[in-house]
Amino acid sequence: MMHHFFASFCVIAQITLFMKSSNGNFIVQPVSMNLEGYSYTTQPLSRTLNSESQLEIVNEWKYLDFEYSTFVERQQAILNGDFVPKNNLPLGIDVYQNRLFVTTPRWKDGVPASLGTIPFPPKETSPAIKPYPNWEAHGNPNNPDCSKLISVYRTAVDKCHRLWLIDSGIVNATINLNQICPPKIVIYDLRTDKLIVRYNLEKSQVKQDSLHSNIVVDIGDNCDDAHAIVSDVWRFGLVVYSLSKNRSWRVTNYNFYPDPIASDFNIYGLNFQWLDGVFGMSISYNRESLKRNLYFHPMASFKEFMVPMDLLLNESLWQNDIQENAKYFFTIGDRGINSQSSTSGITINGVMFFTQVHQDNIGCWDTTKPYTRANLGNLLNLENDSNLIQFPNDLKVDNREDQSVWIMSNRLPIFLYSKLDYGEVNFRILKADVNKIIRNSICDPGNRYVNGSKSAFVLIEEGQCY
Repeated sequence: MMHHFFASFCVIAQITLFMKSSNGNFIVQPVSMNLEGYSYTTQPLSRTLNSESQLEIVNEWKYLDFEYSTFVERQQAILNGDFVPKNNLPLGIDVYQNRLFVTTPRWKDGVPASLGTIPFPPKETSPAIKPYPNWEAHGNPNNPDCSKLISVYRTAVDKCHRLWLIDSGIVNATINLNQICPPKIVIYDLRTDKLIVRYNLEKSQVKQDSLHSNIVVDIGDNCDDAHAIVSDVWRFGLVVYSLSKNRSWRVTNYNFYPDPIASDFNIYGLNFQWLDGVFGMSISYNRESLKRNLYFHPMASFKEFMVPMDLLLNESLWQNDIQENAKYFFTIGDRGINSQSSTSGITINGVMFFTQVHQDNIGCWDTTKPYTRANLGNLLNLENDSNLIQFPNDLKVDNREDQSVWIMSNRLPIFLYSKLDYGEVNFRILKADVNKIIRNSICDPGNRYVNGSKSAFVLIEEGQCY
Protein backbone atom coordinates (compact mmCIF):
# COMPACT_ATOMS: atom_id res chain seq x y z
CA MET A 1 0.00 0.00 0.00
CA MET A 2 2.86 2.36 0.71
CA HIS A 3 4.90 1.60 -2.42
CA HIS A 4 3.03 3.88 -4.83
CA PHE A 5 0.57 6.71 -4.36
CA PHE A 6 -1.44 7.60 -7.49
CA ALA A 7 -4.49 9.14 -5.86
CA SER A 8 -5.35 11.05 -2.74
CA PHE A 9 -4.58 9.09 0.42
CA CYS A 10 -6.26 9.67 3.76
CA VAL A 11 -5.24 8.14 7.10
CA ILE A 12 -5.61 9.25 10.69
CA ALA A 13 -1.98 10.30 10.68
CA GLN A 14 -0.74 12.87 8.19
CA ILE A 15 1.71 11.84 5.46
CA THR A 16 4.73 14.05 5.01
CA LEU A 17 7.60 13.91 2.55
CA PHE A 18 11.16 14.79 3.49
CA MET A 19 13.22 15.36 0.37
CA LYS A 20 16.82 16.34 0.11
CA SER A 21 17.72 19.01 -2.40
CA SER A 22 21.02 19.35 -4.26
CA ASN A 23 22.36 21.81 -1.68
CA GLY A 24 21.78 19.32 1.14
CA ASN A 25 18.77 21.02 2.73
CA PHE A 26 15.56 19.19 3.61
CA ILE A 27 12.36 20.13 1.80
CA VAL A 28 9.15 19.29 3.64
CA GLN A 29 6.24 18.61 1.30
CA PRO A 30 2.75 17.10 1.85
CA VAL A 31 1.96 14.03 -0.22
CA SER A 32 -1.17 15.64 -1.66
CA MET A 33 0.88 18.14 -3.67
CA ASN A 34 1.98 17.33 -7.22
CA LEU A 35 5.59 16.09 -7.11
CA GLU A 36 6.68 15.67 -10.72
CA GLY A 37 9.65 13.43 -11.31
CA TYR A 38 9.83 11.96 -7.80
CA SER A 39 9.48 8.29 -6.96
CA TYR A 40 8.03 7.46 -3.55
CA THR A 41 9.98 4.95 -1.49
CA THR A 42 9.27 3.36 1.84
CA GLN A 43 11.78 3.34 4.68
CA PRO A 44 14.39 0.62 4.05
CA LEU A 45 16.26 1.02 7.31
CA SER A 46 15.85 -0.78 10.61
CA ARG A 47 14.75 1.17 13.70
CA THR A 48 15.87 -1.63 16.04
CA LEU A 49 19.61 -2.12 16.09
CA ASN A 50 20.90 -5.68 16.01
CA SER A 51 22.88 -4.93 19.13
CA GLU A 52 22.53 -7.70 21.70
CA SER A 53 25.70 -9.24 20.28
CA GLN A 54 27.38 -5.82 20.07
CA LEU A 55 26.56 -4.69 23.62
CA GLU A 56 29.39 -5.73 25.92
CA ILE A 57 29.11 -6.09 29.68
CA VAL A 58 32.23 -4.41 31.04
CA ASN A 59 31.53 -4.78 34.76
CA GLU A 60 28.65 -5.92 36.92
CA TRP A 61 28.00 -6.07 40.64
CA LYS A 62 25.50 -7.55 43.06
CA TYR A 63 26.63 -4.85 45.51
CA LEU A 64 29.44 -2.31 45.57
CA ASP A 65 32.68 -2.47 47.53
CA PHE A 66 35.47 0.06 48.00
CA GLU A 67 39.24 -0.35 47.92
CA TYR A 68 40.49 0.25 51.46
CA SER A 69 44.16 0.29 52.39
CA THR A 70 43.71 -2.67 54.70
CA PHE A 71 41.07 -5.22 55.58
CA VAL A 72 41.00 -3.83 59.11
CA GLU A 73 40.13 -0.32 57.84
CA ARG A 74 37.26 -1.73 55.80
CA GLN A 75 35.87 -3.68 58.75
CA GLN A 76 36.13 -0.64 60.99
CA ALA A 77 34.25 1.46 58.42
CA ILE A 78 31.46 -1.12 58.37
CA LEU A 79 31.31 -1.32 62.18
CA ASN A 80 31.02 2.44 62.67
CA GLY A 81 28.52 2.88 59.82
CA ASP A 82 30.80 4.81 57.46
CA PHE A 83 30.39 2.01 54.91
CA VAL A 84 27.03 0.28 54.50
CA PRO A 85 27.35 -1.82 51.32
CA LYS A 86 23.60 -2.03 50.58
CA ASN A 87 23.31 1.80 50.68
CA ASN A 88 25.75 2.33 47.80
CA LEU A 89 24.53 2.70 44.23
CA PRO A 90 26.57 3.62 41.11
CA LEU A 91 25.07 6.51 39.18
CA GLY A 92 27.48 8.24 36.77
CA ILE A 93 29.88 6.66 34.29
CA ASP A 94 32.81 8.16 32.40
CA VAL A 95 36.00 6.94 30.73
CA TYR A 96 39.51 8.25 30.23
CA GLN A 97 42.23 6.03 28.76
CA ASN A 98 42.61 3.01 31.06
CA ARG A 99 40.21 4.14 33.78
CA LEU A 100 36.46 4.23 34.24
CA PHE A 101 35.01 6.83 36.59
CA VAL A 102 31.99 5.88 38.69
CA THR A 103 29.99 8.22 40.90
CA THR A 104 28.20 7.04 44.04
CA PRO A 105 26.09 9.92 45.39
CA ARG A 106 25.19 9.93 49.07
CA TRP A 107 21.54 8.93 48.58
CA LYS A 108 21.67 7.23 51.98
CA ASP A 109 24.03 6.98 54.94
CA GLY A 110 27.09 4.75 54.69
CA VAL A 111 28.60 5.93 51.38
CA PRO A 112 32.33 6.35 52.10
CA ALA A 113 33.26 8.17 48.85
CA SER A 114 31.15 9.56 45.99
CA LEU A 115 33.65 9.32 43.10
CA GLY A 116 36.02 6.52 42.23
CA THR A 117 37.79 4.63 39.48
CA ILE A 118 38.04 1.08 38.24
CA PRO A 119 40.52 -0.22 35.65
CA PHE A 120 39.76 -0.66 31.96
CA PRO A 121 40.11 -3.12 30.35
CA PRO A 122 38.62 -4.84 33.40
CA LYS A 123 40.82 -7.08 35.50
CA GLU A 124 37.81 -8.60 37.27
CA THR A 125 34.05 -8.59 36.83
CA SER A 126 33.14 -6.85 40.09
CA PRO A 127 36.09 -4.71 41.16
CA ALA A 128 36.22 -2.63 44.32
CA ILE A 129 36.00 1.10 43.62
CA LYS A 130 39.12 3.16 44.30
CA PRO A 131 38.22 6.65 45.60
CA TYR A 132 39.34 9.42 43.24
CA PRO A 133 41.73 11.12 43.44
CA ASN A 134 42.29 9.60 46.92
CA TRP A 135 40.51 8.96 50.21
CA GLU A 136 41.57 12.34 51.61
CA ALA A 137 39.62 14.22 48.89
CA HIS A 138 36.29 12.92 50.23
CA GLY A 139 34.52 14.61 53.13
CA ASN A 140 32.62 13.07 56.02
CA PRO A 141 28.93 14.08 55.88
CA ASN A 142 28.72 13.89 59.67
CA ASN A 143 31.49 16.48 60.01
CA PRO A 144 31.48 18.20 56.62
CA ASP A 145 34.51 19.96 55.19
CA CYS A 146 33.04 21.74 52.16
CA SER A 147 36.41 21.95 50.42
CA LYS A 148 36.15 18.19 49.95
CA LEU A 149 33.86 16.08 47.77
CA ILE A 150 30.48 15.51 49.40
CA SER A 151 28.02 13.98 46.90
CA VAL A 152 29.13 13.79 43.28
CA TYR A 153 26.34 13.04 40.80
CA ARG A 154 27.91 13.10 37.35
CA THR A 155 31.11 13.93 35.51
CA ALA A 156 32.34 15.08 32.10
CA VAL A 157 35.71 14.33 30.50
CA ASP A 158 36.84 16.95 27.97
CA LYS A 159 39.33 16.75 25.11
CA CYS A 160 41.85 18.74 27.18
CA HIS A 161 42.45 15.81 29.56
CA ARG A 162 40.29 17.22 32.36
CA LEU A 163 37.60 15.69 34.53
CA TRP A 164 34.76 18.05 35.45
CA LEU A 165 32.22 17.10 38.08
CA ILE A 166 29.15 18.51 39.78
CA ASP A 167 29.06 17.99 43.54
CA SER A 168 25.49 18.62 44.75
CA GLY A 169 26.55 19.12 48.37
CA ILE A 170 23.37 17.22 49.31
CA VAL A 171 23.05 14.05 51.37
CA ASN A 172 19.95 11.89 51.79
CA ALA A 173 18.32 13.63 48.83
CA THR A 174 15.30 11.31 48.60
CA ILE A 175 14.84 10.73 52.34
CA ASN A 176 15.35 14.04 54.11
CA LEU A 177 17.16 16.43 51.77
CA ASN A 178 20.09 18.00 53.59
CA GLN A 179 22.19 20.67 51.81
CA ILE A 180 25.28 20.41 54.01
CA CYS A 181 27.58 22.23 51.55
CA PRO A 182 27.10 24.58 48.58
CA PRO A 183 26.94 22.91 45.16
CA LYS A 184 30.30 23.13 43.44
CA ILE A 185 32.04 22.44 40.17
CA VAL A 186 35.39 20.70 40.56
CA ILE A 187 37.97 20.11 37.82
CA TYR A 188 40.93 17.70 37.90
CA ASP A 189 43.87 17.33 35.52
CA LEU A 190 43.64 13.70 34.44
CA ARG A 191 47.33 13.53 33.53
CA THR A 192 48.39 14.35 37.09
CA ASP A 193 45.16 13.82 39.08
CA LYS A 194 45.72 17.25 40.61
CA LEU A 195 42.95 19.70 41.46
CA ILE A 196 42.63 22.58 38.96
CA VAL A 197 39.44 24.37 40.02
CA ARG A 198 36.99 24.29 42.87
CA TYR A 199 34.10 26.68 42.28
CA ASN A 200 31.08 27.09 44.57
CA LEU A 201 27.90 28.11 42.75
CA GLU A 202 26.71 31.56 43.80
CA LYS A 203 23.96 31.68 46.42
CA SER A 204 21.62 33.52 44.05
CA GLN A 205 21.89 30.60 41.59
CA VAL A 206 20.91 27.96 44.15
CA LYS A 207 17.21 27.85 44.99
CA GLN A 208 15.46 26.16 47.87
CA ASP A 209 15.48 22.40 47.16
CA SER A 210 17.73 22.78 44.10
CA LEU A 211 19.43 19.58 42.96
CA HIS A 212 22.32 20.00 40.52
CA SER A 213 22.71 16.56 39.03
CA ASN A 214 24.19 16.68 35.52
CA ILE A 215 27.06 18.46 33.74
CA VAL A 216 28.27 18.85 30.16
CA VAL A 217 31.32 20.79 28.97
CA ASP A 218 31.78 22.96 25.88
CA ILE A 219 35.28 23.74 24.57
CA GLY A 220 35.70 26.77 22.28
CA ASP A 221 38.81 27.82 20.39
CA ASN A 222 41.21 26.63 23.09
CA CYS A 223 41.24 24.78 26.40
CA ASP A 224 40.85 27.98 28.43
CA ASP A 225 37.74 28.89 26.43
CA ALA A 226 35.65 26.32 28.27
CA HIS A 227 32.20 26.37 29.83
CA ALA A 228 30.31 23.90 31.98
CA ILE A 229 26.52 23.63 31.76
CA VAL A 230 24.95 22.26 34.96
CA SER A 231 21.29 21.24 35.23
CA ASP A 232 19.15 22.04 38.27
CA VAL A 233 16.67 19.20 37.92
CA TRP A 234 14.40 20.16 40.84
CA ARG A 235 14.26 23.91 40.32
CA PHE A 236 14.27 23.87 36.54
CA GLY A 237 17.28 25.90 35.44
CA LEU A 238 20.77 25.73 33.99
CA VAL A 239 23.91 27.22 35.51
CA VAL A 240 26.61 28.20 33.02
CA TYR A 241 30.17 28.41 34.35
CA SER A 242 32.99 30.16 32.45
CA LEU A 243 36.44 28.75 33.19
CA SER A 244 38.28 31.81 31.88
CA LYS A 245 36.11 34.23 33.87
CA ASN A 246 35.71 31.92 36.89
CA ARG A 247 32.14 33.13 37.03
CA SER A 248 28.68 31.64 36.53
CA TRP A 249 25.13 32.71 35.62
CA ARG A 250 21.73 31.06 35.75
CA VAL A 251 19.59 30.41 32.68
CA THR A 252 15.83 29.90 32.91
CA ASN A 253 13.19 28.91 30.37
CA TYR A 254 9.71 27.40 30.54
CA ASN A 255 10.89 24.39 28.48
CA PHE A 256 13.01 23.34 31.46
CA TYR A 257 9.88 22.42 33.43
CA PRO A 258 8.53 18.87 33.78
CA ASP A 259 5.46 17.69 31.91
CA PRO A 260 2.88 16.43 34.45
CA ILE A 261 1.70 13.75 32.01
CA ALA A 262 5.25 12.35 31.83
CA SER A 263 5.80 12.54 35.60
CA ASP A 264 4.02 9.27 36.39
CA PHE A 265 6.33 6.24 36.26
CA ASN A 266 5.34 2.57 36.41
CA ILE A 267 8.50 0.46 36.47
CA TYR A 268 9.18 -3.00 37.97
CA GLY A 269 5.75 -3.02 39.60
CA LEU A 270 6.44 0.31 41.30
CA ASN A 271 4.41 3.45 40.74
CA PHE A 272 6.03 6.77 41.60
CA GLN A 273 5.99 10.37 40.47
CA TRP A 274 9.12 12.30 39.53
CA LEU A 275 8.68 15.98 38.75
CA ASP A 276 12.21 16.22 37.39
CA GLY A 277 12.88 19.15 35.07
CA VAL A 278 15.77 19.80 32.69
CA PHE A 279 18.14 16.85 32.94
CA GLY A 280 19.61 15.36 29.79
CA MET A 281 22.02 17.57 27.82
CA SER A 282 24.28 17.01 24.82
CA ILE A 283 26.22 19.39 22.60
CA SER A 284 26.24 19.07 18.82
CA TYR A 285 28.59 20.83 16.40
CA ASN A 286 27.00 21.88 13.12
CA ARG A 287 29.70 21.65 10.43
CA GLU A 288 27.71 23.73 7.95
CA SER A 289 26.86 26.69 10.19
CA LEU A 290 30.00 26.28 12.36
CA LYS A 291 27.69 26.68 15.35
CA ARG A 292 27.13 24.53 18.42
CA ASN A 293 23.72 23.64 19.77
CA LEU A 294 22.63 22.29 23.13
CA TYR A 295 20.00 19.56 22.94
CA PHE A 296 18.15 19.07 26.22
CA HIS A 297 15.10 17.48 27.81
CA PRO A 298 13.47 17.31 31.24
CA MET A 299 13.43 13.85 32.80
CA ALA A 300 9.64 14.08 33.08
CA SER A 301 9.03 14.73 29.39
CA PHE A 302 8.57 12.95 26.09
CA LYS A 303 10.05 15.82 24.06
CA GLU A 304 13.49 16.98 22.94
CA PHE A 305 14.47 20.67 22.82
CA MET A 306 17.30 22.74 21.37
CA VAL A 307 18.97 26.11 21.99
CA PRO A 308 22.07 27.69 20.37
CA MET A 309 25.13 27.50 22.60
CA ASP A 310 26.00 31.12 21.75
CA LEU A 311 22.88 32.23 23.58
CA LEU A 312 23.77 30.35 26.76
CA LEU A 313 27.39 31.52 26.78
CA ASN A 314 26.54 35.22 26.47
CA GLU A 315 26.38 36.26 30.13
CA SER A 316 25.00 39.73 29.37
CA LEU A 317 21.81 38.25 27.89
CA TRP A 318 20.90 36.76 31.27
CA GLN A 319 21.33 39.86 33.40
CA ASN A 320 18.28 41.82 32.26
CA ASP A 321 15.10 40.94 30.34
CA ILE A 322 15.43 37.19 29.91
CA GLN A 323 11.95 36.95 28.33
CA GLU A 324 13.48 38.19 25.10
CA ASN A 325 15.56 35.01 24.95
CA ALA A 326 12.63 32.61 25.29
CA LYS A 327 11.98 32.43 21.54
CA TYR A 328 15.38 30.81 20.92
CA PHE A 329 14.44 27.69 22.93
CA PHE A 330 12.23 25.37 20.94
CA THR A 331 11.05 21.79 20.75
CA ILE A 332 12.37 19.65 17.91
CA GLY A 333 10.16 16.58 18.35
CA ASP A 334 8.34 14.06 20.49
CA ARG A 335 9.53 10.53 21.28
CA GLY A 336 6.09 9.19 22.22
CA ILE A 337 4.50 7.74 25.35
CA ASN A 338 6.74 6.23 28.06
CA SER A 339 9.86 7.69 26.44
CA GLN A 340 11.28 9.51 29.47
CA SER A 341 15.04 9.94 29.26
CA SER A 342 17.72 10.85 31.77
CA THR A 343 21.02 11.53 29.97
CA SER A 344 22.26 11.66 26.38
CA GLY A 345 25.45 12.04 24.35
CA ILE A 346 26.39 12.88 20.75
CA THR A 347 29.14 11.34 18.63
CA ILE A 348 31.59 13.23 16.45
CA ASN A 349 29.55 12.38 13.36
CA GLY A 350 26.33 13.65 14.92
CA VAL A 351 24.55 10.59 16.31
CA MET A 352 22.73 11.14 19.59
CA PHE A 353 22.29 8.28 22.06
CA PHE A 354 19.81 8.70 24.90
CA THR A 355 18.50 6.58 27.75
CA GLN A 356 14.96 5.23 27.78
CA VAL A 357 14.40 4.67 31.50
CA HIS A 358 10.77 3.54 31.21
CA GLN A 359 11.66 0.98 28.54
CA ASP A 360 15.04 -0.37 29.75
CA ASN A 361 16.46 0.64 26.40
CA ILE A 362 18.80 3.08 24.68
CA GLY A 363 17.56 5.25 21.84
CA CYS A 364 19.51 6.81 18.99
CA TRP A 365 18.97 9.58 16.45
CA ASP A 366 21.00 10.85 13.49
CA THR A 367 20.91 14.61 14.10
CA THR A 368 21.00 15.34 10.36
CA LYS A 369 17.49 13.86 10.04
CA PRO A 370 14.23 15.33 11.34
CA TYR A 371 13.44 14.40 14.97
CA THR A 372 10.45 12.17 14.27
CA ARG A 373 9.57 8.82 15.76
CA ALA A 374 10.31 7.12 12.45
CA ASN A 375 13.89 8.39 12.70
CA LEU A 376 14.51 7.20 16.26
CA GLY A 377 16.15 3.83 16.75
CA ASN A 378 16.54 1.49 19.73
CA LEU A 379 19.56 -0.56 20.72
CA LEU A 380 17.59 -3.50 22.10
CA ASN A 381 14.67 -5.48 20.74
CA LEU A 382 12.36 -5.61 23.75
CA GLU A 383 10.50 -8.59 22.29
CA ASN A 384 13.55 -10.67 23.20
CA ASP A 385 12.89 -9.79 26.87
CA SER A 386 16.49 -8.79 27.34
CA ASN A 387 17.53 -8.05 30.93
CA LEU A 388 20.87 -6.59 29.92
CA ILE A 389 19.76 -3.07 30.82
CA GLN A 390 17.59 -2.40 33.87
CA PHE A 391 17.01 1.31 34.34
CA PRO A 392 19.74 2.96 32.23
CA ASN A 393 20.60 5.94 34.43
CA ASP A 394 23.69 7.43 32.81
CA LEU A 395 25.15 7.38 29.32
CA LYS A 396 28.37 8.77 27.84
CA VAL A 397 29.98 8.87 24.42
CA ASP A 398 33.76 8.82 24.85
CA ASN A 399 36.37 11.00 23.13
CA ARG A 400 38.31 8.20 21.46
CA GLU A 401 38.91 8.03 17.73
CA ASP A 402 36.75 4.90 17.45
CA GLN A 403 34.00 6.08 19.74
CA SER A 404 31.98 3.91 22.09
CA VAL A 405 28.77 4.53 23.98
CA TRP A 406 28.87 3.67 27.70
CA ILE A 407 25.82 2.86 29.81
CA MET A 408 25.24 2.63 33.56
CA SER A 409 22.32 0.37 34.48
CA ASN A 410 21.42 0.50 38.19
CA ARG A 411 17.79 -0.41 39.08
CA LEU A 412 17.43 2.95 40.84
CA PRO A 413 13.63 2.80 41.50
CA ILE A 414 13.99 -0.51 43.35
CA PHE A 415 16.89 0.92 45.38
CA LEU A 416 14.80 3.95 46.36
CA TYR A 417 11.30 2.52 46.80
CA SER A 418 11.70 -1.21 47.42
CA LYS A 419 14.59 -3.58 48.21
CA LEU A 420 17.30 -4.83 45.90
CA ASP A 421 18.02 -8.55 45.89
CA TYR A 422 21.74 -8.66 46.60
CA GLY A 423 21.88 -12.26 45.42
CA GLU A 424 21.31 -10.95 41.88
CA VAL A 425 23.29 -8.67 39.59
CA ASN A 426 21.96 -5.16 40.30
CA PHE A 427 24.43 -2.84 38.57
CA ARG A 428 26.05 -3.02 35.15
CA ILE A 429 28.42 -0.99 33.01
CA LEU A 430 27.94 -1.75 29.32
CA LYS A 431 29.59 -0.44 26.17
CA ALA A 432 29.18 -0.69 22.43
CA ASP A 433 31.22 0.39 19.43
CA VAL A 434 29.25 3.27 17.88
CA ASN A 435 29.98 2.47 14.23
CA LYS A 436 29.16 -1.21 14.61
CA ILE A 437 25.97 -0.73 16.56
CA ILE A 438 24.35 1.78 14.19
CA ARG A 439 25.50 0.24 10.90
CA ASN A 440 22.66 -0.01 8.33
CA SER A 441 20.16 1.37 10.83
CA ILE A 442 18.02 4.49 10.79
CA CYS A 443 20.67 6.12 13.03
CA ASP A 444 23.54 5.61 10.59
CA PRO A 445 24.56 8.95 9.00
CA GLY A 446 25.93 6.98 6.08
CA ASN A 447 22.39 6.03 5.10
CA ARG A 448 20.73 8.72 3.01
CA TYR A 449 17.20 9.02 1.77
CA VAL A 450 18.17 10.00 -1.78
CA ASN A 451 20.15 8.16 -4.42
CA GLY A 452 21.36 9.22 -7.84
CA SER A 453 17.84 9.90 -9.06
CA LYS A 454 15.37 12.20 -7.41
CA SER A 455 13.40 10.44 -4.69
CA ALA A 456 11.28 11.23 -1.70
CA PHE A 457 10.97 9.59 1.70
CA VAL A 458 7.51 9.01 3.12
CA LEU A 459 7.03 9.33 6.89
CA ILE A 460 3.73 8.32 8.43
CA GLU A 461 3.62 9.54 12.03
CA GLU A 462 0.94 7.82 14.07
CA GLY A 463 -1.12 10.21 16.13
CA GLN A 464 0.72 13.31 14.93
CA CYS A 465 -0.58 16.26 12.97
CA TYR A 466 1.37 18.58 10.65
